[in-house]
Amino acid sequence: MTGRISTTVAAGALAAPSHIVGRASASAPVTAMHYHLFDTEMGIAGIGWNDDGVITRFRLPDPDRASAKKQFKGNAKPGNPPPGIAAVIAQAKRYFVGERIDFTAIDLDLASIDASRRAIYESLRKVGFGETVTYGELAKRAGATAPQAAQDVGVAMARNPVPLIIPCHRVLAAGGKLGGFSAPGRTEAKERMLALEGVFIGNQPRLL
Repeated sequence: MTGRISTTVAAGALAAPSHIVGRASASAPVTAMHYHLFDTEMGIAGIGWNDDGVITRFRLPDPDRASAKKQFKGNAKPGNPPPGIAAVIAQAKRYFVGERIDFTAIDLDLASIDASRRAIYESLRKVGFGETVTYGELAKRAGATAPQAAQDVGVAMARNPVPLIIPCHRVLAAGGKLGGFSAPGRTEAKERMLALEGVFIGNQPRLL
């Protein structure tokens, strides 16, 4: 199944159209065949990609290289990033020093993720730099109507294989509260990333 196609590329974004690749399998894990660790202003980040050069994993900055490396297990092997991956790395580095970056045009391989979670991720990718959305509102945008839909969004955020590119840090709890964050640094990292985008939780964040 193919996800959203976007031919609109904002300044700083890759020229390739955005899409989500492949058919979903609810039981198959999201894996990276190749990965690369790199320095950012917030620590050591990591990115994984498949043999086609499409991103399958992104790891938000860890405090050290050993911690970041542990996140890429199984058959994933360290490698030199191909040009498309190197371009995303450059964008991520610029993001973490406060530059406004649009990641929506980046290809992702989420073939192993079930359709309901992919719909949530697809909707979230439309939430731009400096914008936020609540768990409940994101559930509505993804077409979820079950009573536990907001909780399902929370689970999807916790299992997000490509944070930053799928910007789970922009999802807040009801009432504009920070909510949880399972990435390195936990809620402090979430606050720092939002602050990079001009969103300060104590000062009325702009909710969509």
